[in-house]
Amino acid sequence: MPTTIDVRFYELDPYGHVNHGVYLNYFEVARIELLDAIGFGLPRLQQLGYHLLVVEATVRFRAPATAGDRLVIHSDLVDLRRASAVWHQRALRDEVLVAENEVRSAITDRDGRPCKAPPELMAALEQLAALEPG
Repeated sequence: MPTTIDVRFYELDPYGHVNHGVYLNYFEVARIELLDAIGFGLPRLQQLGYHLLVVEATVRFRAPATAGDRLVIHSDLVDLRRASAVWHQRALRDEVLVAENEVRSAITDRDGRPCKAPPELMAALEQLAALEPG
């Protein structure tokens, strides 16, 4: 399920391009919307006593995006472990690759200790990982 984001003028750097740090927000929005779509948005995870934390992110910038551009973010789950996952994400403007991200997230309990994901979340993520890459 791709996420569409419209670039806003206040997200630009002095050169008129999307500021590099803003891409992390775009990618985060896309992952959270995908988790919402499979029934495990952040409110539900908190209710169950779990937190998803980003522990590593690597962004590669390919082309500039500017105000008014519409970006489509594709998020693919590429590695799933008991307490962590790796996502590959791409931001496209039309068919142009603007940026890509590889992010590792970990699951913790309410106290911030790493823990196994609940079985129902693992099942939903396993199904997501089995889907064709977007």
